[in-house]
Amino acid sequence: MSTSASGGITKWHSKDGQFHRQVSSFRSFVEARPDAPFPAEAGRYHLYVSYACPWAHRTLIVRKLKGLESHISVSVVHYLLGPNGWEFASPDEVPGATLDDVNGAKYIREVYFKAEPEYSARFTVPVLWDKKKNTIVSNESSEIIRMLNTAFDEIIEPEYRGVNFYPDELKEQIDDINSWIYDTVNNGVYKSGFATAQSAYEQNCRALFESLERIEDILASNEFLLGSRLTEADLRLFTTIVRFDPVYHGHFKCNIKQIATDYPNILRWTREIYQLPGIKETVNMEHIKKHYYMSHTQINPTQVVPLNNGPDLDNPVVKPTARPY
Repeated sequence: MSTSASGGITKWHSKDGQFHRQVSSFRSFVEARPDAPFPAEAGRYHLYVSYACPWAHRTLIVRKLKGLESHISVSVVHYLLGPNGWEFASPDEVPGATLDDVNGAKYIREVYFKAEPEYSARFTVPVLWDKKKNTIVSNESSEIIRMLNTAFDEIIEPEYRGVNFYPDELKEQIDDINSWIYDTVNNGVYKSGFATAQSAYEQNCRALFESLERIEDILASNEFLLGSRLTEADLRLFTTIVRFDPVYHGHFKCNIKQIATDYPNILRWTREIYQLPGIKETVNMEHIKKHYYMSHTQINPTQVVPLNNGPDLDNPVVKPTARPY
């Protein structure tokens, strides 16, 4: 999620009313090689995230499941996206948020300007920061999670080294399913919610629910999207689905159906992932709901936040058939 140096969230659509997501600007990679421009080292890198943002959420999940918490530090921004973009706050001010103890920034935009003084695009999270070179490695979540997936394997504890969410034998299938899920679901909820023309809204909303039906059918016979193994594809989709009923259904008008009542297979799958060790603590529903309903005043000018948190993901307990990763 982002703000721009030249415009706010209401400037994300074109003349035809369609929402267009910015292509990420920083696209370097952390690598296992010690002679790489950004070599994998314990304590060298820092993540800037928002609990509200589904793109940042995926990096928190992979950091957790790969045992990287003691190797990659984190700062969490305020849930409210204001005129100056993402702001840091103390936990006393906003439970769950943090100050920036790496760069001392008040806003995430200052981190961008430290890396590139002439930067003029949107100030997105997540951001992977190199504390040695004092620069941004990447602000592209899909590439950050792949770095976290393998680049640090020589550093982490042995129990995590065999954990691979993008295995060679499934790469082609993962890339394929990621492609249509990203376009119609992950980004589809935004294309529906930020549409400013009826035709754009209807086109994207219908495509979204066609894909949800497709996912429901897949999960009728599969434990996870690609079988019995949890992959990157599941983690990327999970961060959208966990926000669907409490936010996207109402706030973004994605209201043809709900996960809780209309998609039993997706709901079972969501519970199973949510109940994996460590996942629940990456889901901060207060930050999620308050961000969307209070930040997007062009959609919700009263800033009133609904009570519903979506389906109960703690119950019933869903046990994996085996260790899924």
